[in-house]
Amino acid sequence: MHPRLTTAARATAVMLLATLGLLGMRAGPAAADGDGSWAVSTAANDYGSDRQNYSYTLDPGGRIEDGLVVANHGTTPLHLAVYAADAFTTEGGRLDLVARGAGSTRVGAWVHPARPDVTVQPGESAEVPFTVELPDGAAPGEYLGGIVTSPSEASGTGAGVRRGIRIRLRVGGALKPGLSVRDLRVSYSGTVNPFGKGEATVTYTIRNTGNAILNARQTVSLTGPFGHFEVRAGQMNDSPRLLPGEDWKVAVPVRGVAPALRLTGTVTLVPLLTDSSNSVSPLAAVETTTHAWTAPWALLACLVVLCALVAAVPVLRRRRARTESAQDAG
Repeated sequence: MHPRLTTAARATAVMLLATLGLLGMRAGPAAADGDGSWAVSTAANDYGSDRQNYSYTLDPGGRIEDGLVVANHGTTPLHLAVYAADAFTTEGGRLDLVARGAGSTRVGAWVHPARPDVTVQPGESAEVPFTVELPDGAAPGEYLGGIVTSPSEASGTGAGVRRGIRIRLRVGGALKPGLSVRDLRVSYSGTVNPFGKGEATVTYTIRNTGNAILNARQTVSLTGPFGHFEVRAGQMNDSPRLLPGEDWKVAVPVRGVAPALRLTGTVTLVPLLTDSSNSVSPLAAVETTTHAWTAPWALLACLVVLCALVAAVPVLRRRRARTESAQDAG
């Protein structure tokens, strides 16, 4: 998967109305616009029947053939475009596919439908064969994309509706999963109570640095000098599944933090690897730390005032003594 797409590219992304997710991107039958209802499914062949999605393992330079079945549940002929596209994780944590013509470089470039469109008569189904052809230099790892159907511009049926099925592709070679934490920062908002505790915000970016699709299980903690005053963030959700090269930004509030002059923020990630059978394997944890100064300004202000009062006592006493001496002399 190439690095995260630009904002403009994401804005033009095709939002599949299927339930898009790493475990399945298959859409069931749904009404598009009156007579424009259709559904897609995997073809029944040597790879199986009634599959929920496509999943392949293929070496660089390899080639396989499969098929997509399109069923027209409407009452008028349906003309659909058929194309493949790369997947990406949206800012909301959902899986999506790039728009047609947006420049797919992986699955969308390696999957070739036998024809660019299909016409399906009412109540009938049509199969669209496609091939998956890997270049000789395809890098090992996991890739995600999909094969999509959408109404042609001329049909005027179900404008904006898409039906697609996920394609998960494992290119042969060493699988090297990896996550890192970048731009780790701690900010402290303090408290007006000189003996109270405040709130900190820990921000960081998770980056998938390997060649496998991963979730991240996250824990965040803050400690004062010598490991004292430890506070942990509340229960955190796992990150969405990130494709290789993708980033995910996180901001975590941590409450009850003592202003202990110097805080150490620690983020621990446990990569979660899900295989094609949906079995999840936790991998070795990754830990990253940073430091931040948290001066107890309210307490310091009180100390300054107290010191000023203490320093003023001798001065006031001397003034009182001079005043009394002057009165006695008079």
